[in-house]
Order: sequence, then C-alpha cells, then structure tokens
Amino acid sequence: MPIRGKVARILNSRELALNIGSRDGVEIGMIFEVLDPKGEDIPDPDSGEVLGTIRRPKLQVKITRIEDRVSLASTFRSWKVNQGGQGVSLSIGKLFEPPRWVTKHETLNAEQHGYEEIDEEESWVKVGDPVVQVIAIAVPGETPEASASNTE
Repeated sequence: MPIRGKVARILNSRELALNIGSRDGVEIGMIFEVLDPKGEDIPDPDSGEVLGTIRRPKLQVKITRIEDRVSLASTFRSWKVNQGGQGVSLSIGKLFEPPRWVTKHETLNAEQHGYEEIDEEESWVKVGDPVVQVIAIAVPGETPEASASNTE
C-alpha cells in the first residue's frame, strides 16, 4: 500500500512540508505525487452510478529530510533550455551565437521562476492537498523513472 498524507505547508517555490514522517514509513528519496483534491467522478455509461473518483496529479516531489511526524519534500524535475543562439551562420541575430544551455527546475509556481519565496496564493499546490507515494513497477527494458506508477 502506498503511503498517503497531505501538504502541511508551502515553504518556498520548490519545497513543501508533508504531514507524514518516519513513523509512517517515509524514507529519504521516496517520491510522492501531490494530487488535485477535487478529483473527478467517473460515472458508469450505462447505469450512471459513480464508479470511482480520479484524482489527477499536480506534480511529483522527492523526500529530502525526515522527522518523526513531518517530511521535507522538493521538486526535482529539470530540463535544459537554450537561451543563446543556434551556432549556425545562415542568418542574422542569435543564429551566429553559440548555444547557451540553462537548467530550469520545476517549481510550485505555475510561472516556473526558480527557487524563491512564494506565498500559498501564488502556488498551485495548496496546504491540505493530498499526497500519495509513487511506487515503481519494474518493466523490462524501461528505466525505473519511466515505469513509475501510482497504485490506487
């Protein structure tokens, strides 16, 4: 069974505190999905009966510090963005400049500004949002990151 908890506090644009810790089985390096608390009811197309509720993930965070009853989690996904030229001499402008790759990190801020203080009003992750541990399922030929799955 995956470990479940909630967001207890937004600390800054990349870190948040969860209301679960070592006594709940949380370990450093574990990955959790922060879920949209609203969810979406899925009705049976024939009977109209609600079959279940799907909670969509907002983002994933990795546990970086643990106490008995609280954990510190941080965004960890990053990507490279070229803020320079193309290194090609076919046209004018930035095409003559060499590429200048900058690493961008996923944040709690929808605008992705990087590591900075953030008010909860500016965050798309809110205090009280549910979190659930991501349990990796090994698939032959895939890396663990590619086969990570939420088992609800």
